[in-house]
Amino acid sequence: MKKWLLSIGLALTLSACGSGEDAPSTDEADTSSGGETSDEVFEVAVIPSQSTGEMETGLSNLESHLTDALGREVEVNQYPNYNAVVEALNYNHIDLAFLGPLTYLIAHEQSGAQAIITQEIDGEPYYYSYIITHSDSKWETLEDMLADREEVNFAFASNSSTSGHLIPGLELRNRGHYEDDLNNDFAQVQFAGSHDIVTTLVQDQSVQAGAVDSAILEALMKDDEANGGTLREDIKVIWQSDKLYQYPWVVPSEMTEEEIEDIRAAFYEITDEEILRIFGGASSFVEAGDTQYADVLEAAREFDMLKLEE
Repeated sequence: MKKWLLSIGLALTLSACGSGEDAPSTDEADTSSGGETSDEVFEVAVIPSQSTGEMETGLSNLESHLTDALGREVEVNQYPNYNAVVEALNYNHIDLAFLGPLTYLIAHEQSGAQAIITQEIDGEPYYYSYIITHSDSKWETLEDMLADREEVNFAFASNSSTSGHLIPGLELRNRGHYEDDLNNDFAQVQFAGSHDIVTTLVQDQSVQAGAVDSAILEALMKDDEANGGTLREDIKVIWQSDKLYQYPWVVPSEMTEEEIEDIRAAFYEITDEEILRIFGGASSFVEAGDTQYADVLEAAREFDMLKLEE
């Protein structure tokens, strides 16, 4: 696996190319079939839905599995932010990306990227956005928390996160209390960067409430229980969204159907517990497509978020 700092370097390079809304020049674009990189290495990029240490072993195992299953060299990298993965996909610098629903839709709008597969959790390809607080708090509902909103430090995951910002942010906006991190009714709003960091901030009571992915939270709780921790007892869910279709694995628009089927087959064979754990405690992988993300697309349009953050 490449060192994480190399991914940061790539992200900085890509950011200089612009937002990805304009077609790349001949020099920028990869002209090889299926978006493959010129050196034939199959490049996989993963958003930082969890911090680097949480995902390192699973991503290394995924790299080994895909190398064997696809019969070619594979490199899997966790990128430093959501935007960098979208930019890399738009400019054909990668062959496969693990994105949140919102970042997938941004890439789909900008470059025609295709969703091809997703993960099931306990046999269901769904998850939820949660707003959580510490179990010691007096709040039992979102309404309770909002009654004290001027005293609340609130943490979102990433600005480009579906469950960690778009969906809960839209709920708070529709209730008249949130527009962005600078325009809201809370004492303070911050973007922590990942769902596990939000969870830690709430558990430590560094913030009073936060927005997280339900599947990631459950996986964190199971890991914590195995190590004798108290995370499950320390966290209280005070709001739950409607069902959201799970994070998609996404390929560039030029990827051939034969290559797509090979990738799907490789994921269907995954049984490694470390790999499954880092993707929300997945039980299996199933086919996905554009239509399953229509509700998130509607929310993104309503919240004007079908673009990369500045």
